[in-house]
Formats: sequence, structure tokens, C-alpha cells
Amino acid sequence: MGGVLRAEPLWVETFTGLRIQQFERLLKVVRERGGNGPGGGRPWCLPLADRVLLVAVYYRTNLT
Repeated sequence: MGGVLRAEPLWVETFTGLRIQQFERLLKVVRERGGNGPGGGRPWCLPLADRVLLVAVYYRTNLT
């Protein structure tokens, strides 16, 4: 995992409510199901782990 997750794993638990092991399983499932998309269009700026973290925080807090 990179970005925010490499710096502070505690952020994952604080903002998503998931333990780091649960988050890693979620990340694995997203990666297996083609989380990087079909490959067309503009490339992603954030790594997959950070994108999954953002979505998990959004779903938990319902912030816009």
C-alpha cells in the first residue's frame, strides 16, 4: 500500500471504521475485480489503495 496508508495505518481505522486487515481484504477484492478499470481514458493520479480509502471514508461519513 502506498501514499497515506504507508504513512499512517491508524488513519484507515479512524476514518473508515475498518481494521487494517479488513481494509486489506477489501483492497484485494477490488483489485481482483478489476479496480484499475478498463484502461481507457485519463490515467488515475492516485494509487488504487488511496482511491479505495477515499470511497470507504465517503461511504462512512457521507460527506460531499
